Amino acid sequence: MVRNGRQQTVKAARRPEVRLPELSGWEDAGLELERDGDYDGLELVEVDLAGGDGRGARFMDCALRRCVLDETGLAKVRILDSVLDGVRGVGTDLSEASLRDVELLDARLGGVQLHGAVLERVLVRGGKIDYLNLRTARLKDVVFEECVLVEPDFGGAVLERVEFRDCELRGVDFTGARMGDVDLRGVRALEIARGVEALAGAVISAGQLFELAPAMAAQLGVRVLA
Repeated sequence: MVRNGRQQTVKAARRPEVRLPELSGWEDAGLELERDGDYDGLELVEVDLAGGDGRGARFMDCALRRCVLDETGLAKVRILDSVLDGVRGVGTDLSEASLRDVELLDARLGGVQLHGAVLERVLVRGGKIDYLNLRTARLKDVVFEECVLVEPDFGGAVLERVEFRDCELRGVDFTGARMGDVDLRGVRALEIARGVEALAGAVISAGQLFELAPAMAAQLGVRVLA
């Protein structure tokens, strides 16, 4: 990108570097998900947490593999230096959660509530997430890679050093979002339903600019006539 005769660069997102220690089994510890619980160095494999209430809990150096998270209450949870691999669920509540140095891999989720959450050094790779709610969330050093996001809502969110690589954004809402060093060039399918005016601070490709031209013209009130 060239601006005022000078080459401009996009600051790359810092990816998480998760190095898990030797983990203890969830079942062996006889634990149950509970409010304000403190979970350290645990591995949960195919655990059904549907309907559980872990509001305000802390997970550190943990691995959740192929766990069920239907309607699981995890509001204000803290997830640190952890891996969520193959988790699935509908209506998972992660509102106002804090995720730092987290890898979310091959997830199958729908209606996830992450509004007001803080994500720092997070990798979302593979899988599909429908109706992801990130309204008023803060994302810093976040990478979405090889995943499909259907109607994600970034309304009022703050995005800093966020990369979308080889993924799909279908019906995304950027209304009122604030962006800095957001790289959208790697999006295979970019469909912006609302908030095209919020793309200031983002970087797109020439081809994407051509595809978005009608929406941008409509936002500016420009009529295009043959």
